[in-house]
Amino acid sequence: MCGIAGIVNLSDRRDPPAVKLLQSMIGAIRHRGPDEYGLFRDSRSGLVHARLSIIDLQTGQQPMSNEDRTLWIIFNGEIFNFVELRTELEKLGHHFQTNSDTEVIIHAFESWNTDCFSRFNGQWALALWNTKTRTLVLARDRIGVRPLYIHESNGRVLFGSEMKAIFADPEVPRAINPQGLDQTFTYWASIAPVTVFQGIEELPPASVRVYGPNGEKKEKVYWRPAYPEVPGRWECSSGFPTFAENTEILRDKLEQATRLRMLRSDVPVGSYLSGGLDSSVIALLGRKAKEGRFETFSIRFADAEFDETEFQRMMAATLDSSHREIVVTRKDIAQVFPDVIRHTERPILRTAPAPLYLLSKSVREAGIKAVLTGEGADEMLAGYDIFREAIIRQFWSHQPNSKVRPLLFDRIYPYLARSPQRARGMAFEFWKKGLGRAGSPGFSHDPRWQTTSSLKKFLSRDILNSLEKNPSPAALDNLPPSFSRWDPLTQAQYIEITTLLSTYLISSQGDRMLMAHSVEGRFPFLDADVMQFCNELPAEHKLAFLEEKRILKKAAVGLIPESIIHRKKQPYRAPDASSFLSQDAPAYVQELFSDRALKTNGIFNPEVVRGLYNKCISKRDKVHEPGLFSNTDNMAFVGILSTQLVVQQFIETTEPGIEAEIKFKTFIDYTQNP
Repeated sequence: MCGIAGIVNLSDRRDPPAVKLLQSMIGAIRHRGPDEYGLFRDSRSGLVHARLSIIDLQTGQQPMSNEDRTLWIIFNGEIFNFVELRTELEKLGHHFQTNSDTEVIIHAFESWNTDCFSRFNGQWALALWNTKTRTLVLARDRIGVRPLYIHESNGRVLFGSEMKAIFADPEVPRAINPQGLDQTFTYWASIAPVTVFQGIEELPPASVRVYGPNGEKKEKVYWRPAYPEVPGRWECSSGFPTFAENTEILRDKLEQATRLRMLRSDVPVGSYLSGGLDSSVIALLGRKAKEGRFETFSIRFADAEFDETEFQRMMAATLDSSHREIVVTRKDIAQVFPDVIRHTERPILRTAPAPLYLLSKSVREAGIKAVLTGEGADEMLAGYDIFREAIIRQFWSHQPNSKVRPLLFDRIYPYLARSPQRARGMAFEFWKKGLGRAGSPGFSHDPRWQTTSSLKKFLSRDILNSLEKNPSPAALDNLPPSFSRWDPLTQAQYIEITTLLSTYLISSQGDRMLMAHSVEGRFPFLDADVMQFCNELPAEHKLAFLEEKRILKKAAVGLIPESIIHRKKQPYRAPDASSFLSQDAPAYVQELFSDRALKTNGIFNPEVVRGLYNKCISKRDKVHEPGLFSNTDNMAFVGILSTQLVVQQFIETTEPGIEAEIKFKTFIDYTQNP
């Protein structure tokens, strides 16, 4: 894992990128790779790299080139099948000077051009510069585990693992993009290529962008999630694997994916333990893959409502791991929240990334550079409640006036049956939203998106007017042609993967919180072969009779304790608005909610925001009561606060680059002698 950044001039009319600017760019993201730094420069380009040494510690320095030094790469990530690819390339006549996966990418590109990316099983963002053809290639992994941002202006392309690298250039303007806010307050995050900053794009997952010698630009998508077009019970048809057979296949594929992520490393790999099914299975398979000391890490919460200590410790005992815990309080969340936003580089609607920021710090302090996590299981195997809700709503839509069909929600949320009639009725009204749109592409997510969109009432009139004139691209604008022929469950999975996993969960909660402390996350459920297999499963192998992740539960039998397999699912959450409302809350909270701050940047309507803030403050003495704040109030409070922090940190404040701390171990300058 690393950080990358660079500048490419699209013509010969500009001077070569300045070393000082390149130092500033990589200095801004040095947390991603503090082990060593490298630079390549010629008359048209400048590439810089911050390395987190995990594979080939001695000879894997970047930027790296091919034999004749015409093709240069900077690379952030891991190609887990690089050993197998290397063997294949050697048979084609390629010769290798290092043991790194980086060099495999170079030779793969030489043999297969941009088709090489569909052969990689891993997580990456990279740049390839051809000095001979003056061509720049930018590429990103299938799900978008590793980030890559781009800014084009004045005949240049700037790019980096984080937007901080691009903002290190004082020529880059800084302004909020209303479209990015609109998407955030609808889908929980902006969807690539849109970002919350004007003039900065995010390269979409599974995309390759090529800049030619005269500035021409081409882009292609090399992969998309795809599902069977024939719904129904495959196990009843001859020629298709049964549920039992698929269970064994899943277990084997997960074991192989986890083994790759444990063994393809020259440093120890630990594991997160949440106490749930997903992380427990992955940790067990990780423990099985490699003998010796095995380190696990967990978050405990001072609030019992969010705590899963019992199951975490149970699993740690099963693994006989060296287990570390951190206890997170509301005060902790409030204190680190500005740092969290500094790393997310975008507004967020939940505080959930904050405890993960603290957890990755604990991992780094333990001397571990890479950890396994269970991220992706819910998306690949239909583990979220939104999938079960969609199934019930689909069934309900056939008889929308039925009083019986909505009672199926009691099977998902048993507490509803014990709730006051008014509360139960309000819940049913929520799920009834959009019931008449059954069969439309966004049916599964309509209630969530409508609820989140209600937050836009806090935006200023200027922002809302801008959105009316320039509406944001919709999440459903570019669905695959086969989408309408998929099972409703897999349609919902596709939307969840492309609008939440890639944009928020694997980014703000994943890469950004891990790399804030120079820790690499490894995600076996997002292995290319595992994803392909899960996507080809019949829907009922994943979700049947409202039982989520049915096949994973079966695969886990005999591996982890039964009480973890069959425990009630507890989504990972953290205290939200209540974290910022104590008498000793950090001063920045009140300041950013002040009329002065709100009027200065003009993003929110001060009067409407003041009403929310006063409403929350009025409940200050009761903040330890579970469920005190509504879902909408929690999202609004955190969304407004995080947006204000984004403006403060990236628009109002211009930090100088950090050149002095950057000493390049690799320094190649062809500006004088190309």
